[in-house]
Amino acid sequence: MARLFGFRLKDKQAGKNLISDDSDNGCEEEISGLSQLYCPQQDSATNIRDVADVLSEMGKITDAQLSKVRGIHKERANCDICQIIAELKLADKVEISTAQASLYGFEFRQVEPEQVDREAFSKLDPDYIKSNRIMPIAVRDNNLIVATSRPADLFVIEDVKSQTQMNVEAFVCPDEDIDKICSTFETFEDKKSDYNLDDIMGDMADVEVVQDKQDDSEDLEQMAGQSPVIKFVNYLISNAVREGASDIHIEPKEKIMKTRYRIDGVLFEMMESPLKMHPAIISRIKIMANLDISERRLPQDGKIKVNIGGRGIDLRVSTLPMNHGEKVVIRVLDSKSIMRGLEQLGMEPDVTASFGEQVALPHGILLVTGPTGSGKSTTLYSALCQMDGDKLNISTVEDPVEYELDFCNQVQISEKIGLDFASSLRSLLRQDPDVIMIGEIRDNETARISVQAALTGHLVLSTLHTNDAASSITRLVDIGIDSYLIAASLNAVLAQRLVRKICTKCKKTYRVPEKMREYIKRAGIKVKKFYHGGGCDDCRGSGYVGRVGIYELLVIDDAFREMINKDSSVNNMRRLFHKSKHQSLFDDGLMKVKQGLTTIEEVLRVTEVYGKNENEVFVENDELKKTEV
Repeated sequence: MARLFGFRLKDKQAGKNLISDDSDNGCEEEISGLSQLYCPQQDSATNIRDVADVLSEMGKITDAQLSKVRGIHKERANCDICQIIAELKLADKVEISTAQASLYGFEFRQVEPEQVDREAFSKLDPDYIKSNRIMPIAVRDNNLIVATSRPADLFVIEDVKSQTQMNVEAFVCPDEDIDKICSTFETFEDKKSDYNLDDIMGDMADVEVVQDKQDDSEDLEQMAGQSPVIKFVNYLISNAVREGASDIHIEPKEKIMKTRYRIDGVLFEMMESPLKMHPAIISRIKIMANLDISERRLPQDGKIKVNIGGRGIDLRVSTLPMNHGEKVVIRVLDSKSIMRGLEQLGMEPDVTASFGEQVALPHGILLVTGPTGSGKSTTLYSALCQMDGDKLNISTVEDPVEYELDFCNQVQISEKIGLDFASSLRSLLRQDPDVIMIGEIRDNETARISVQAALTGHLVLSTLHTNDAASSITRLVDIGIDSYLIAASLNAVLAQRLVRKICTKCKKTYRVPEKMREYIKRAGIKVKKFYHGGGCDDCRGSGYVGRVGIYELLVIDDAFREMINKDSSVNNMRRLFHKSKHQSLFDDGLMKVKQGLTTIEEVLRVTEVYGKNENEVFVENDELKKTEV
């Protein structure tokens, strides 16, 4: 069997080859050497030599400890004996790996990143290395030297031989060595792409597409397939993910092509490129998104799936004809940022508790409101993650499905074929749902079906585009829903915004500007020190890194239901909201200021500032001013 793998098994204790290509009785020695891996004639598991036996022979564990390990392993038959030894802290990871190497006849070595040949490492995909715990180290003649932390998995070694078409020589290394080297090489590749930008731009200088002909789609496709174009687009996308950008804007101007990233809600200009590069780059993106590269007069939408650093990233592509060419906006959807618990969203403890109670209700409507990019989808997905997907039929209707959730049944809207929100909801209600999440309530029919679903025993979660929680009720009335139906079905409304957090690297105290000082006095904020970011390389000179949510939660009680039936105007809803002592968006923003997470200027950028009197509201424009509601 070992001849198939192209490596030799060695018995470290006996000091001889168990399998030798020069031996006349190689088969007998092979069976003798591998009988410890699998021997069907032996009925008792205690007769099979394992890692615990080796550690005992090495003097690492006593007979009493060995008996204890055997007892636990007998009770937990499906548990790996190495895990039991580690849990009991009878041996460290290096000692366990050394015992595994000895058991299966391999050499044990620890590996440092500088010992690994990058060309050899690249012979296997990084995801394959991580999942199978086998890593190429070097190439000698036609032999591939690999390190593995799973010496028992001989079939993986055979698979490596098949993939690389090389003989394999294996040794055992600790599991953490593989993780450390993979991380080092990924970081190296990230940095390397930065260094190669000038080379890519130099190669792109020779790429140009002349668009004088009526139909030059063949030229576009040819240019889009050139290596410099592919490298440039790959750089734009991978660099955006590394920078934490939510959107990539590619904008044609009169003489240049401007590329900007939206990071933490604000656009940063990343580079300017010659305009002649624009057609080929746009065509490359269209090809990746399966769009029509010959159509440049009408807007198009598509999506791309990419894998960056072992993470699956979804890209939503939107094109729009402009006077100097097509503008492309690519939205970056990273599943890593969406799967969060409610406690990680930045809600205050009382808001988290109240919102959790609303999510646990058996029926009714729960709305999340805010502008585009305010984190509504993240909040809804986090709410769904609190539910028991095994016991509940959770279904979503989205346009588009932003993130795939294993515990949900997700419907992708396609209005081209007549599959809109309303028709999907009607069909979904015949699928015995418990919880329904709707991407957005945007018309009367969708709202009406949602209300009917809530009144017939379903919990409905959805989003709405309004400025605050109180105005959501007025918005539903404007859509055409009767007030008494809103009062009967609506459970709560959560309004939210995202504010930028102060950069921790350049965070320092500062003197609040005079116009802000007047406002602080009116608002009754008592904070000894105020902080802001001075600006550094880590925050691109902005003083902010990352974002945190601010929230206001309106729970519909009897007083609100009565007011909805009586007069659901925005003024009345807001007055009642403040009389009920609910915390507003701005109040929650002040809490973040007091905690030193953000600045007053940032809170004022995204919120209306309500005063202590429910009949007045402060609005920050060029300077602080008071206006009547």
